Amino acid sequence: MELQTFSNEADRQRLSAAAIKAFRSMARIWDLSNAEAASLLGVSSSTWDRIKASRWDGALGQDQLTRVSALVGVYKGLHLLFADDMADRWPRLQNRGPIFERATPIEAMIEGGIPRMLEVRRYVDAVRGGL
Repeated sequence: MELQTFSNEADRQRLSAAAIKAFRSMARIWDLSNAEAASLLGVSSSTWDRIKASRWDGALGQDQLTRVSALVGVYKGLHLLFADDMADRWPRLQNRGPIFERATPIEAMIEGGIPRMLEVRRYVDAVRGGL
């Protein structure tokens, strides 16, 4: 059995539909603007418009799958940490934590790209005691 990787074209093809479905749901729940969703996913606004409208049948690239994986980890971690609607409000709240510099987690992840998304995921996991 081969190790699954985001660099493998067949794996990307197989994983893209589920990743897109998860990201679309998260974008709706977090009330992301089109620009925020496109930036977080690492695609153009026009590509995001097609993805959002289910008119895109391409495979996500390695970077896009990495972004979705990190964001799903943040989403899941928040829902394990908070038992109420704070899990879905937290990404929009200004944060004084060292990796946020008074920005919202969404703003910080857009500004910092994949490295910051992974940091936010680790931060949420650490806060909930998962590390």
